[in-house]
Amino acid sequence: MAVDQKSLAELVSFLEALPEPHILCDRDYRIVAANEAYRAKWVDQIEIAGRKCFEVSHRHTVPCDQAGESCPLQRSLRSGRRERVLHLHYTAQGETFENIELSPIRDGSGAIVLYIEKLEALPGAQSRSHAQGLIGRSPAFLGMMELISRVAPSEASVLLQGESGTGKELVANAIHQLSPRANAPFVAVDCSGLPETLFESALFGHERGAFTGATTRTTGLVEAASGGTLFLDELGDIPLSIQVKLLRLLETGTYRRVGAPELRKADVRTISATHRPLTEMVAKGLFRQDLFYRLNVFPIHLPPLRQRGDDILLLAETLLARLAGGSFCRRLSPEAADWLRRYAYPGNVRELRNILERASLLCDGDEILLQHLPLELATAACIRPGASQQYLPEQPDSRDREAVSLAEQVRRFRGNRKALARHLGVSERTLYRRLKCLTKT
Repeated sequence: MAVDQKSLAELVSFLEALPEPHILCDRDYRIVAANEAYRAKWVDQIEIAGRKCFEVSHRHTVPCDQAGESCPLQRSLRSGRRERVLHLHYTAQGETFENIELSPIRDGSGAIVLYIEKLEALPGAQSRSHAQGLIGRSPAFLGMMELISRVAPSEASVLLQGESGTGKELVANAIHQLSPRANAPFVAVDCSGLPETLFESALFGHERGAFTGATTRTTGLVEAASGGTLFLDELGDIPLSIQVKLLRLLETGTYRRVGAPELRKADVRTISATHRPLTEMVAKGLFRQDLFYRLNVFPIHLPPLRQRGDDILLLAETLLARLAGGSFCRRLSPEAADWLRRYAYPGNVRELRNILERASLLCDGDEILLQHLPLELATAACIRPGASQQYLPEQPDSRDREAVSLAEQVRRFRGNRKALARHLGVSERTLYRRLKCLTKT
């Protein structure tokens, strides 16, 4: 299982002619050769050839699949085919997300002897502070980012599903920024904030005199997003009467302004998002099945913060820097960091941001301590599975723990649901639904 020197020299010459970073590696992860574009990404490396690929790009001491990431080499060994994954790499420009395409090279007997690996950075997609604000390195986060990188260049409709506060608009904007439509508008529509009587007009626009009070012609959000991306947030709140008109837009690419007889062409890519169970709503007749299939071409699940491990501290570090606004940035004490890592965040990233903002206001020194955190929130219902109970008050096992948690928080905020929703990082509507659900159990 070897390649003769002449063939190897030809492969290396081929790699050097390519503008994208490429390496040639063997089945044992050892880099045989790297082209100039690849070497330029790791200027601190004196010699790349002979090193293991995971040592250079990840600073790991073990292969990627043993360090919590998907290894394209192992996947290719199993499948015998070209494999593509998204990885977070350390480079001279900092940590960046890279699309990796690994292609096997076979000898005369058909056995895989080498691999050609191509790297392609996602534009602006860095782990700590890239333009879209998506931050993380956990397997759940990287899996989501891989789906984003795959669907972004296409025109496919995307459906984002996940809990409130997981960053669905950030993901939608990231897909837009990584797409060929990046230089055109990104228009977000809050479907939960539009009354049914105004929904059609807001979406499609209206002519003067179309209804009482329509004194001028108005451009709708579909037209405002022309050439770009239309993001339908809280999709499950769209009235049934509007769903049929939205379906017509998706099926024919046309729409009518309210009060206008002529059809207009729409040039938009649709991304939608919801925290509601659409399949259940379809079964109950609350959401059109045909519209669901039109929008659910490429579903992406956004993992809740409690499933993202040490991303919590990475996010906390970044959020504290943003809260500092260029001035002195506070750090977390080990005890505070441990509490933040163990808390389950029913309000997800929004709640983490609110907790840190409150802690920053309470903290007079340069270190956020355990006493600055809202320890009263951490009932057993709000601790990630398997987490230590070291800093938690005991709760009666016989009671509904989530109900206890929310009841305590309602009392703490003296029934002020608006203030409590803001503290948890959720909408008042979401908080109302949660309270209503718990009172029925």
